[in-house]
Amino acid sequence: MREKYHLSDFLKCLKANKGNLTRQQFRTLKGQALAGDIEGAGKGMYKLLERRCG
Repeated sequence: MREKYHLSDFLKCLKANKGNLTRQQFRTLKGQALAGDIEGAGKGMYKLLERRCG
């Protein structure tokens, strides 16, 4: 189940998964979170990682 993130927690998780994302995906998710849509960025990251990592 997806968790609710605080910005700093989300960014740590995003950095930890940087190798599993393309540069554009990473930058998009980071920008989305910094703009205030942390929940949407978390949902997007979950979906991308699920597709890529199985």
